[in-house]
Amino acid sequence: MTYTISLITGDGIGPELSDSVCDIFETIHDKLGLHLNLTRLEAGDTALKHTGYALPDDTMNKIKHSDACLKAPVGESAADVIVVLRQQLDLYANIRPAKSYPFVPAIYNDVDLVIVRENTEDLYVGKEFFLGPTSADIGNIVVGKNNNDNNSTANSTTNAAVALRIISERASRRIAKHAFEMAMLRNKKVTCVHKSNVMRVTDGLFAKACADVGSSYPDVTLEQMYVDACAMNLVKQPQMFDVILTTNLFGDILSDESSQIVGGLGVAASSNVGDNFALFEPVHGAAFDIAGKNIANPVSFILSAKLMLDWLGRKHNDTKCFDVGDLLTSTIQHVIRDGGGTLDVGGNSTTTEFTRKIISKLLNA
Repeated sequence: MTYTISLITGDGIGPELSDSVCDIFETIHDKLGLHLNLTRLEAGDTALKHTGYALPDDTMNKIKHSDACLKAPVGESAADVIVVLRQQLDLYANIRPAKSYPFVPAIYNDVDLVIVRENTEDLYVGKEFFLGPTSADIGNIVVGKNNNDNNSTANSTTNAAVALRIISERASRRIAKHAFEMAMLRNKKVTCVHKSNVMRVTDGLFAKACADVGSSYPDVTLEQMYVDACAMNLVKQPQMFDVILTTNLFGDILSDESSQIVGGLGVAASSNVGDNFALFEPVHGAAFDIAGKNIANPVSFILSAKLMLDWLGRKHNDTKCFDVGDLLTSTIQHVIRDGGGTLDVGGNSTTTEFTRKIISKLLNA
């Protein structure tokens, strides 16, 4: 079977990472018999400069007609690319594993957890606005004061800004179902993370929906945890977690934290999954400070491609996808173990040299 993969080449170090993945996939196609046709597409700052749109219609149409999408990091226009893609393609589950690899120096060497983050709602819907110069009443409401409180500092020249936090039962239940299904394939534990003691309505709804869904999975242990406690425990005892289920903003923050305890963003992969389509990307950004220097670590993007292969394998019942994905992971391990990685993982290879060493091992597999 041949898979058509749309590839957003991105900004900053994105094109360098894209070149690395394309070269590796060409080897997979020729040597291992897994047919992957990659179509390079523009989105992000470069596309905005060339076309006036961060996510051109042509790019979106080609993504929609592909089997899956790989996305390199984009720059300042990221919200106009990835947030729009998540919402328009209904990629409601953001999956970010945090796993210790023997080839990466890390704080812990025995972590294997995954953060399942609702991906379409919360503050990231971008519904923000200024109230403008407001009355004291509005100022008091914003800061939670009684309107008759004479100690209020609000006055008629006060400016206020509001962001709407959207949490729906439908979205909460379907992301919970995704998390519990994943836990059934792992260690059968879900930690629902929220802040319902403060945000009683929004996070209260999320926590209740997750508990309701969890009642259909009696073999899975469900625990509730406030987000500040979760952030602490990720540093103190990350081994206590299996599947962390949370809302959009909290999941974004916690997943960056979890990546640091297993070696950093250079090995942090992620997937954005819907019912019929999925997009895969590294967690890190475009890293403009090292762009063009040929020193970027492509591991996070390659591991994102590995997640894509696993997803294709499950969707199409294609065992070759699983085999190639596992081979990619072991090959990266061997190259880095032998000192062939980039500087951030203890080697001295350039991006190009590291890629060539991976390809060499794949050819001899």
